[in-house]
Amino acid sequence: MTSTAPGATPRHYLMCEPTYYTVSYEINPWMHQELATDTQRAVDQWRRLRDVFVDLGHTIDLIDPVPGLPDMVYAANGATVVDGIVYSARFRYPQRQPEGPVYEKWFADHGYVTHTAQRVNEGEGDMLVVGSVLLAGTGFRSERAAHAEAQELFGHPVISLELVDPHYYHLDTALAVLSSSADEPQIAYYPPAFSAGSQNVLRQLFPDAVLADEQDAAALGLNIVSDGQHVVHAPGATHLAAAVRERGYETIAVDTTELLKGGGGAKCCTLEIREPIS
Repeated sequence: MTSTAPGATPRHYLMCEPTYYTVSYEINPWMHQELATDTQRAVDQWRRLRDVFVDLGHTIDLIDPVPGLPDMVYAANGATVVDGIVYSARFRYPQRQPEGPVYEKWFADHGYVTHTAQRVNEGEGDMLVVGSVLLAGTGFRSERAAHAEAQELFGHPVISLELVDPHYYHLDTALAVLSSSADEPQIAYYPPAFSAGSQNVLRQLFPDAVLADEQDAAALGLNIVSDGQHVVHAPGATHLAAAVRERGYETIAVDTTELLKGGGGAKCCTLEIREPIS
């Protein structure tokens, strides 16, 4: 069992302030139009999350929010970036489809090489980098064919994982990367969110993984951001936080309960920009 976190490395994140956040449609089990949303509270929680990243020494870029696109705050869904190459998002639901081109344009305008996806994928919501491989979710949003498209683009192995519980509709709601180091990869995940075959794959690849319990998962506790030392998580994920601390990580609880009404947490709000290795 890995008992010591590998250590923090500086990260580069893209985020979007929830200026126009609301729940005006329902495309996942967390969303309920009849429940009131407080946009200012969402903004305050988002700013606290951003400030935590800044205090940890990470670089934050911002994309301008667009009226009529309330889910743009969930920046992780906007693209997947590996070695400075951008694989654009192609959203399944019409309500979010305009977000893909907005995010792709931001990257193009900032000098990145972009690839317009031909297959449905929802960015880092369903693609997580662990060492030299990508773990890729399918079952509710991203197509399995997108995994092959990403593998050809990035030149890294992509491992498909089948999600079976609609509450955990994106991979980043059911699995968290604690360490993306090729030498010391470490994940946490909630086994019931995955098919039996995918659970077997995860057990073989990550026998020392941290296993979340039902309470952790229900708090969207696996929607975390880790820099290899500091783990930013939902306050309700108490079991997971304790287990992560036992592995040598430092935990930072950040309240994102207003953003949870749209089905997202800290990771959903955070798109990692991975630059080419020099």
